[in-house]
Amino acid sequence: MAYSGYAQDFAQATPDKALEKTFQEGDRAYRKGDYDQAIKLFSEVISEDSEHLNAYLQRGFCYSIQKNYEAAITDLTSFIQRKPDHVWAYTSRGSAYNKSGKHDLAMNDFDTVLGLDPKNEEAFNNRGWTKKSLGDIKSACADWKSSKKMGNAEAAIILQNNRCK
Repeated sequence: MAYSGYAQDFAQATPDKALEKTFQEGDRAYRKGDYDQAIKLFSEVISEDSEHLNAYLQRGFCYSIQKNYEAAITDLTSFIQRKPDHVWAYTSRGSAYNKSGKHDLAMNDFDTVLGLDPKNEEAFNNRGWTKKSLGDIKSACADWKSSKKMGNAEAAIILQNNRCK
């Protein structure tokens, strides 16, 4: 699922041209799949401007892709502290929490997403996985059913694979 605010977030990047160039180089590295280089460049941006939110967000995504969930959680938390209504940051941090076994914290993030965006099919889907990890398959199935009703084709497969009725 593409995040619709992605381009808008980048448009609000710092006006410092040299720093912005470094950020854009990091974004290109990210898009190419060179996450080590992207992390290096985003780190340079953050060291020059500790309030460059997009650098935290993007570096957090990179860390998560590399399965460095603790670093991802740290960056996404830094972002959320400054922009507490950002659905995608909570979704990403919730996924990192879930993958690192911090299911209660993941649940909080997915609940926050659904409080901000009650029709977020990805949050329902992810929260379903969290509930399953916590041993609540009945509630997990309910979340996956909600996700399916909202059009998430993956949820239909998940429902079948988990024998949800």
